[in-house]
Amino acid sequence: MTRRALLALVALGLPAAVAPAAAQPLAGGPDAMLPHRAAYVLTLDRVRDGANIGAARGVMLFEVADACEGWATRQRFTLEITDRDGQRIETTSDYATLEARDGSRLQFSLVQRTNDAETKRVSGEARLGPDGAGTVTYAHPAAREAPLPPGTLLPMGHTVQALAVAARGERLLVAPLFDGTTDTGAQDSTTLILSVLPPERHPRFASLSGLPSARMRIAFFEGGQPQGGAAVADYEVSLRYWSNGVADEVAMDFGEFTLRGRLERLEELPRAC
Repeated sequence: MTRRALLALVALGLPAAVAPAAAQPLAGGPDAMLPHRAAYVLTLDRVRDGANIGAARGVMLFEVADACEGWATRQRFTLEITDRDGQRIETTSDYATLEARDGSRLQFSLVQRTNDAETKRVSGEARLGPDGAGTVTYAHPAAREAPLPPGTLLPMGHTVQALAVAARGERLLVAPLFDGTTDTGAQDSTTLILSVLPPERHPRFASLSGLPSARMRIAFFEGGQPQGGAAVADYEVSLRYWSNGVADEVAMDFGEFTLRGRLERLEELPRAC
């Protein structure tokens, strides 16, 4: 366990492990991930003192499709923020990936716009070896290569691993994570398993009924920071993952403010293979 992870556990007051018996059916591996399309409504949850945020609202559409040897994902995000003077800023992003099921390759593309002007474009391909080390080759914003450290996980692989950690009754997953949303390589990530819940009936979505789930918090740090000391996360995401990889009860903490996402629609997609 790293010093950073230990500090995070102490701050939360968490015990070292949860009961494995309660978590036993949680992890089903890559094949348990459900191809689906989900829509979330985003609302402002909290604003830090001194932040110039008057209101915020948005929507997030997420899709993961079975691509036989991997997963094809797409996430579209629209957020409108109004400051305390009444000025509105609209940010949209369109993010797509194709991830190999064995965690060896990720093709990625992200386009972000602010008030209809393109402000960010990142695209390229990452390749990882058996030890998780590899190379990312960027096409945008500039053609270049960057190394990825050993143990690097890709987005869907991270979800699978986080559920597996919860199923083993453990509390922590600490790993470099590369998702292609920045041109700075992998981010350090610390995933804290907050609780593991037994199968239950979901009041709104049949695809989630009868499944176990885990509540977790994922903190993202700039890659390559020293492990000692109390590092401050760039941002954090809290969510409930069901054993089929569907997330609800989402909260995104950006520092100055926190958004809460409510799962409004969930549609199963056919498996291709």
